Amino acid sequence: MSVPTNSRIEWTECTWNPVTGCDRVSAGCKNCYAERMAKRLQAMGVEKYRNGFGVTLHPTVLEEPLKWKKRRMIFVNSMSDLFHKEIPFEYIAQIFSVMNRAEYHIFQILTKRPKRLVQLSKKLNWTENIWMGVTVENDKFVSRIDDLRKIDAKIKWLSLEPLLGPIENIKLKNIDWVVVGGESGPGARPIKEEWILDIKKQCNAQDAAFFFKQWGGIHKKKTGRVLRGKTYSDMPKLPDQSQLSLAEFLL
Repeated sequence: MSVPTNSRIEWTECTWNPVTGCDRVSAGCKNCYAERMAKRLQAMGVEKYRNGFGVTLHPTVLEEPLKWKKRRMIFVNSMSDLFHKEIPFEYIAQIFSVMNRAEYHIFQILTKRPKRLVQLSKKLNWTENIWMGVTVENDKFVSRIDDLRKIDAKIKWLSLEPLLGPIENIKLKNIDWVVVGGESGPGARPIKEEWILDIKKQCNAQDAAFFFKQWGGIHKKKTGRVLRGKTYSDMPKLPDQSQLSLAEFLL
């Protein structure tokens, strides 16, 4: 029986990678953890990473979530970007078909390529269990949020990680959830408390759920995720207006 890959990412439960590989598009990609991991797995001889961090489709794992009977929160393509130009639309549509059928799971998607997301959006079936987000690492890429607003996903969210600078006056209309985190691993660039607190204030003012993922650094376990004595793990409200709790999935 297929077993999901448990994730150490604080805002999800497990990962599903029907695609691996990507390339760099902006400042947040400089110290990409997925690229480091892919090259390590390639060196270890793992077949799935035979192409290293080159974009590679894995159709044999497409229907894995349908075999997972327990309800799960699933990060889609933690090792790639679903809207990379090298991923054919037909394959993206197959991934969406699986997510549509596995309606008991929640699927979380992130992209740094919102233009292609918008281009393909109307051709895709945005069932309520598909959460679509964009990564915004600094104020140079806030236009990604405007693109996200154009699509029909029921839950829209932002990953402000790695947060590389202040992001002021964020327009959070129709944005349900904001995850903030510092960079971790080798070469990690520092995050400042005032950037985080300002974003939290903006979320409170605009009724967006706020989740502080991590301070980051070389050893992220040591720095943790406590902000001024509290842990912030808010999740978005579902379309029926109930407040989701990550604990429901992690029990």
